[in-house]
Amino acid sequence: MGPKLILVGCGKMGGAMLTGWLDRGIVGDVVVVEPDAGSFAPFRDRKNVYHAKSIDAITEHFTPDIVVFAVKPQAMDDVVPPYKRFNRPTTAFLSIAAGTPVRYFEERLGRAAIVRAMPNTPAAVGRGMTVLYSNASITPDQMAVCQSLMDAVGETAWIGDETLMDAVTAVSGSGPAYVFLLIECLEQAAVQAGLPKALAAQLARTTVAGAGELARQSSDEAAVLRRNVTSPGGTTAAALEVLMAENGLQDLMNRAVAAAARRSRELAS
Repeated sequence: MGPKLILVGCGKMGGAMLTGWLDRGIVGDVVVVEPDAGSFAPFRDRKNVYHAKSIDAITEHFTPDIVVFAVKPQAMDDVVPPYKRFNRPTTAFLSIAAGTPVRYFEERLGRAAIVRAMPNTPAAVGRGMTVLYSNASITPDQMAVCQSLMDAVGETAWIGDETLMDAVTAVSGSGPAYVFLLIECLEQAAVQAGLPKALAAQLARTTVAGAGELARQSSDEAAVLRRNVTSPGGTTAAALEVLMAENGLQDLMNRAVAAAARRSRELAS
C-alpha cells in the first residue's frame, strides 16, 4: 500500500498528477478536495479515490502522509491555513504553486515538512520536468515519496538553494511557452516561404516534437546535435548564420529568461 494523500485541487495539473499516480499504482487512499464535481468526474470510479468538496468533509480519522497543494497561487491565502490541522511529524506538505516560497507555508502551517515543486505543463502527457526544494524538517523517506509523486509525470531534480527556483521557473516552468512560440514562428515562416498553412503547421509541430525527442534520447550535447544537422555551406548553415548572429536567438533567450526570473522574484516577495 502506497502513501495516503490529500490532493487539494484537481485542475489540469492536479488531474495529470493523479492520473500518473493511479496508473503507476504508487499511492494508497487519496482524498481529492475539489469544489468542482466536474473536475473530479474522471476519477469517480477509480479505486481508493474519494471526493471532498471542502476540507470540512475530511474525517478527523484520516491521517495523510502527504498533502499536495495543486491550486493557483492567488487562491493560497484561503486554501492553505485550514490544513494546519494535518501538521504532524509523519505528514509532509508538497506544493506546486508557482512563486510561492517555503516560508509562506511555514508561516501558515507552523513547523512542518515542506516541499516546494516547480513542474511544467508537459506533465499532462508524462513528459514534465519538475524541480524540488525542501526545508530542513523533511525526512529522507518523505523526500523519496515526494520525488516518486513527481516522477510519475516526468523527470525530477532537486536544488539545495531555494533562490535558484526563480531561474528554474524561467527556464523549465515557462519554457514550454517559448517552445510553442517557436512552433508558431516556424509555421509562419513556412507560410511566408510559400507552403500551405496546414502543411506548414504539420511540419513545424512535428519537427519541433521530433527534435525534442531526439535530444531527450541522445547522450550528445545540444551543440553536437546541432552540428550533426549542419553541413558546411549548406541550407542549415545559412539559417544558423542568422539565428546565431550578434543579437540573435541566444541574446533573445538570455533576455527572456532574465525577465521571467525577475518577475518570479517579484511575485515571491
